[in-house]
Amino acid sequence: MYILPAIDLKNGEVVRLVEGDYDNKTTYFKDPLEVLDFFIESGSSYLHVVDLDGASDGETINFKTIEKIIKKCDLFVEVGGGIRNEETIKKYLDIGVKRTILGTAAVENIDFTNNMINKYKEHIAVSIDSRDRMIAVKGWKEIKKEDSVEFCIKLDSMGIDTIIYTDISKDGKLSGTNLDIYKELREKNSCNIIASGGVTFEEEIIKLRDMKINGAIVGKAIYEGRMDLKRIIEMAKQ
Repeated sequence: MYILPAIDLKNGEVVRLVEGDYDNKTTYFKDPLEVLDFFIESGSSYLHVVDLDGASDGETINFKTIEKIIKKCDLFVEVGGGIRNEETIKKYLDIGVKRTILGTAAVENIDFTNNMINKYKEHIAVSIDSRDRMIAVKGWKEIKKEDSVEFCIKLDSMGIDTIIYTDISKDGKLSGTNLDIYKELREKNSCNIIASGGVTFEEEIIKLRDMKINGAIVGKAIYEGRMDLKRIIEMAKQ
């Protein structure tokens, strides 16, 4: 398993939200390159970046900031937030992003998603964000009446390479992640599964690793000093 430290961008700054609430945010860094240096020094090979403005508005608001991040590192960078057409996918891949993440577009246009999966293969991931197992879209502001686990199974049958799954109720609260849902997802899908949302404790890293989850996104727990990034990177590899 690998660890993906997270940079969530709003107005070019590194922030963390609580349960996806744009009005409940904490700003950690005015310049994302500051925390990028820390991630690199800690031994990170991966980086998860979200354009929160893009996720809400469907535009690549923080594109230039993300481009600066890409230019400064040689990490495997995945980017999500506002990627709702092929032009945006190409735009990110052209600047060196390794994996682009579909969210709202994947849920609302399954034909488009299928086409992008077939065309871009491992360069496409789908982010499934859920509240009470129902799928949330448009920056988590709208809930669809569709079971999130069943939708993951559908994506798996289409040949998706990677699914990033977030339980919104756990996100940003430093109270732990939803281990049960990842166990269920691993049992029901053959694709890569990345855990996101509330990963806070070292024992969760071990449990996710042992249940064969492929990756874990960690954000606030690192920023708040709850977990040592260098240590959990090594733990995940064991």
